[in-house]
Amino acid sequence: MNKVILIGRLARDPELRTTPSNLSVATFSIAVSRPFTPQGGSQETDFINCVVWRRQAENLARYCHKGSQIAIEGRIQTRNYQAQDGSKRYVTEVMCDNITFLGTKDSNGVPDSSANEQSGGYQAPAEPTYTPDVQSMPTTDISEDPFKDFGDEITLSDDDLPF
Repeated sequence: MNKVILIGRLARDPELRTTPSNLSVATFSIAVSRPFTPQGGSQETDFINCVVWRRQAENLARYCHKGSQIAIEGRIQTRNYQAQDGSKRYVTEVMCDNITFLGTKDSNGVPDSSANEQSGGYQAPAEPTYTPDVQSMPTTDISEDPFKDFGDEITLSDDDLPF
């Protein structure tokens, strides 16, 4: 199984390009803090190269910028190519299947979810609240048989089954 889930901050602005077949592709780097701190040291960070395609690439480039916090889900992919100087280069990157925008940093570098509006970042609409009126909801008497109208025996044919 090849599955990656990461949460981090964009290390640079996403670079959006379009292929000759008119597909959008964005490349970016995400800074992910390691879950431990070496003894006597400071927090270490990994910078992971990522690629996202199509509409998600366009949305990432439009709504996120350096410092934006995102969650990505995808797979690790390796490739190689011949550089202009003739050397062979190897690349490991995450091919993103899903990206979730989590927040941005304010001008002082402090994480702030309210900065989304001021910085032009994406802010998900508020979840609608629903409070059911339980007083007026109909209830069922559990002492009453819910299948009493079907008779003593229920017969099903194979045509009645959905599978």
